[in-house]
Amino acid sequence: MAATFLQFGCGNMGGAMLKGWLAGGMAPETFTVVDPYLEAAPQGVRLLGAAPTGEGPFEVVLLGFKPQQLPDAAAMVRPYVGPGTLLLSILAGVDLKTLRNAFPEARAIVRVMPNLAAALGKSPIALVGDADDAARQQTDVLMAPLGQAEWLSGEDQMDLVTALAGSGPAFVYRFIDALAEGAAALGLPREQADRLALSMVEGAAMLAAASEHGPGELARRVASPGGVTQVGIDVLDADRRLASLMEDTLRGARDRSAEMTEQARAKN
Repeated sequence: MAATFLQFGCGNMGGAMLKGWLAGGMAPETFTVVDPYLEAAPQGVRLLGAAPTGEGPFEVVLLGFKPQQLPDAAAMVRPYVGPGTLLLSILAGVDLKTLRNAFPEARAIVRVMPNLAAALGKSPIALVGDADDAARQQTDVLMAPLGQAEWLSGEDQMDLVTALAGSGPAFVYRFIDALAEGAAALGLPREQADRLALSMVEGAAMLAAASEHGPGELARRVASPGGVTQVGIDVLDADRRLASLMEDTLRGARDRSAEMTEQARAKN
């Protein structure tokens, strides 16, 4: 897609998205990145330490700085957002109403919740927007190189999806670490346990992604009645301990996201 794309902030998440877009075939010269702390950008990408002067609104503007910076940054960004601009925001906790108040001239505003796997084109991406069909289609094209995009039915789902898709990788990493720690506690050398646990999860995820069956059915197919795997599953399922743990984990992360949303709304 040919577009004039202005990206404010290129930290971990913004950088991962930029890598994904470039890997997906978008031309480097499409992008202008404004980030005073970034020492270098990918070859061909224009990197500026401050907002460009004498340039009009861009076709696409991505907000990739810290959410608490919005009140101060809005005035700097506003000249680059015009009636033809698709504004994308990865600012956690900053709702559409706040964004619309800050950028009233934007043609469309879409909140985007990816994770770092966007760099590999493997991120789940939650989308919710103040956008017409044309802007949604434009957003779909932009998100395609980054992973699997899903439009939410309402903004009230964003806090939960933030917990699931945004924070979820951290929970998976802790699970992998716990698997290795358990194996080490039972006698396997820790470094070997780390390698085996990571390799196992990588392969299992790839098989699940390629399968016509859901994860629950795949687990059933791996386990034989009375066999080794079934005994382990029975431990996980006893008193719904794993399901309850995941529900509590997501609830805690969701509630914190909702709290941050309220705080951001109050400040803006």
